[in-house]
Amino acid sequence: MKELELYIQEHGEAIGTEILKVDSFLNHQIDCAFMMDLAQDLKHHFSNHSIDKIATIETSGIAPSVFLGYLLQVPVVYFKKSTSKILKDELYQTKIHSFTKDIDYQISVAKKYLCKGDQVLLIDDFMANGEACLGAINLIEQAQAQVAGIGIVIEKAFQNGRAKVEALGYEVYAQARIKSLHDGIIEFVES
Repeated sequence: MKELELYIQEHGEAIGTEILKVDSFLNHQIDCAFMMDLAQDLKHHFSNHSIDKIATIETSGIAPSVFLGYLLQVPVVYFKKSTSKILKDELYQTKIHSFTKDIDYQISVAKKYLCKGDQVLLIDDFMANGEACLGAINLIEQAQAQVAGIGIVIEKAFQNGRAKVEALGYEVYAQARIKSLHDGIIEFVES
């Protein structure tokens, strides 16, 4: 998505060779008009898919997911990174590793929000090593639901996340694919 690439060039910041900071519109502050543009693009891309629910992992995947959920008129389910006292039982859970934070954590979702046979569109803000995506797929499969598609706002194409997910037979649609972050310069994969 050319508009996203331009937006990243203007508002993103390469930190080292592996981190892209997009706090001004996606991860800390949310540009609502631009989130709607992203959602419109995702809606168009997945228009031939049957979708009952959208799933994401808290927190940065929530904004694009909610806008898309509004457009598709389907519920958005987000997988929590921590459990509370009131959500101890009846959970699907799995452990994932965060590339950005370099920590392992458990994600979970209440069983009542993912049902057998649901067609679930998985949306996430970033794809790096694919661990978050694989964990989310695991939760969807635990519920005996189906992954209807996978949409990623920003993919770090220089890492192996896409290959891991595609090796399982899932197609990945990334709205922007980062080729390199060397010397503070953000380069994109040619589409």
